[in-house]
Amino acid sequence: MASSLHSKGLILHCLILALSIVFSTLHASEPPLTLDYYKSTCPAVLEIVRKEMECAVLSDPRNAALILRLHFHDCFVQGCDGSVLLDDTITLQGEKKAPNNINALKGFRIVDRIKNRLESECPETVSCADILTIAARDAVLLVGGPYWDVPLGRKDSKTAGYALTETNLPTADEGLLSIISKFLYQGLSVTDMVALSGAHTIGMARCVNFRNRIYGDFVATSGFNNPLSQQYLSNLKSGCPPVKGSDNNESAMDYVSPNLFDNSYYQILIRGEGLINSDQELYSSILAIETKKLVAKYAENPIVFFEQFSESMVKMGNITNPDTYVNGEVRKNCRFVNT
Repeated sequence: MASSLHSKGLILHCLILALSIVFSTLHASEPPLTLDYYKSTCPAVLEIVRKEMECAVLSDPRNAALILRLHFHDCFVQGCDGSVLLDDTITLQGEKKAPNNINALKGFRIVDRIKNRLESECPETVSCADILTIAARDAVLLVGGPYWDVPLGRKDSKTAGYALTETNLPTADEGLLSIISKFLYQGLSVTDMVALSGAHTIGMARCVNFRNRIYGDFVATSGFNNPLSQQYLSNLKSGCPPVKGSDNNESAMDYVSPNLFDNSYYQILIRGEGLINSDQELYSSILAIETKKLVAKYAENPIVFFEQFSESMVKMGNITNPDTYVNGEVRKNCRFVNT
């Protein structure tokens, strides 16, 4: 058995290495971002974003998770270019109504409020992509998470990637190897993947995304069985009955401290009680040799988790599309391309 696991771990390691080499070429010429990009053009940008986020999180701590999720979904499609914020128009199909985004993304009005403040202070200066990146950092910080410096200078895209939401975004019932490949495609390592998954320590999951998990209809392709405790399972089923009318009922992904950014998410995975299949895969998959060690490390040491999360968030936030950097714009309204 040990020999078999070692062989599978070695095969996975080789696959990861090969994919890393292939995907690294896609990110070899990313445009430079700088910490002082708005020093002369909009010196108050960080303060304005911070104050608006303080108001948003004070009114509802869940807003922190909404903004953080928006940032993730933006960066995994066309890079961090604000494309996720675009509304549908006659000539543009946005990403908001794509199957992986519809009913899952909120927080757009928070971005609108920040943009309106910045347009009053520094007209046509700060991109929506930068606003979302700063706001995501502040969201984490305001619910107890770590601070990191945010490199700036992104441009807003004039296009959206509706089709890419299906291929690029990890889904709730995805197997470990598939999840890893999607992160590697973005230039993010396995370590980045496990650390960034820790964002699920805040926020909620919709019933449609964990129904298969709690009713035992699904076993991930890499082979773990449903290990939820009976008490937890019973609680989840009461809020998520096996009927489609309850698809949008929500449960906390971290039932211990849902509004606090900490490392309890990883401790939950070790107990086998990750809410969605793709999360539990990090620890329980038969392929989870490397990821299991990382989960255990972050569960034991919150400082190590915070440090890696900060580093990985900067790395993710730096995913940019060179074409957008050259041909992009600073939108006046985050929902629409400039006319």
